[in-house]
Amino acid sequence: MSSIDARFSRTGNRPGERCRTRMQCLSIAFRHFRHRRTLIMSLRKSATVAVCCALTLGIGTTWAQTGASNSSAYEPMVGQAGKDVIWVPTSQALVDRMLDMAKLTPKDNLVDLGSGDGRLVITAAKRGATARGIEYNPDMVALSRQAAAMEGVTGRATFEQADIFASDFSAATVVTLFLLPELNLRLRPTLLDMKPGTRVVSNSFNMDDWKPDEEAVVTEGCTTYCSAFKWIVPAKVAGTWKLGDKELVLTQTFQMIEGVLRSGGAVQSISDARLDGAQIRFSVSKEHYTGMVNGKEIQGRINGKVTWRATLVEG
Repeated sequence: MSSIDARFSRTGNRPGERCRTRMQCLSIAFRHFRHRRTLIMSLRKSATVAVCCALTLGIGTTWAQTGASNSSAYEPMVGQAGKDVIWVPTSQALVDRMLDMAKLTPKDNLVDLGSGDGRLVITAAKRGATARGIEYNPDMVALSRQAAAMEGVTGRATFEQADIFASDFSAATVVTLFLLPELNLRLRPTLLDMKPGTRVVSNSFNMDDWKPDEEAVVTEGCTTYCSAFKWIVPAKVAGTWKLGDKELVLTQTFQMIEGVLRSGGAVQSISDARLDGAQIRFSVSKEHYTGMVNGKEIQGRINGKVTWRATLVEG
């Protein structure tokens, strides 16, 4: 056991929690960063361990080496301390899968929260999208800008040194992140207030009871932190809607909805109901309703034929 392994073993978060490999050590450090900052500083001081971790993670030559090989001023190390999390690069294979899940197009405006070495932003820009990275570490921001220049995408890939919790990214159509679960939850209210249909894709960590609309695991070109979760920001539909001479009452838990359709004294429960961004669907008996939510109005069709329109009267 190396000296760094011994230090991690002695300071596991739970009684008896020990790590026997550098991979396990890095995982423990990632989960308990705030409580074990001294351990991260140990990683930072050991370039040898950082290189071993990088190789174990399967990232091969780092983006910093390939994207900014002419710069010798700064080279990030796996496990180095940041404002809220340690830095672990996302494998290129997972970057590609995350952007595929987002269905990124040249019309999109992507924001990466905690953009690290900039690889996701640069990859998005190479696909034609406008991409912006928000990163607290000024050295990483400078490195990302150098890499963007090397890749010829400075016109579409921009980076700013800022706190993600103090930044405005409301214009984004795609948001990506690789943060700890508690940070995801801090961001969740902001994400849910974004325009319906905005896609949110997270590396490895979820949003608690906001269940993902899609999940994926990369098995090639990635050995750890290889899962991704996607959410589509749902429209807000909870309330009472006037639907002709009927009344549609909806309750909402993120993208899942429940409710009843009232007509005179008759009350029918809706079924198969959910939101996909601004798109809504539900069934009442044999009638299948689909529609688009636009603020306080919903318009759509019943069974793909008859049009219907509902207006929010109490929300």
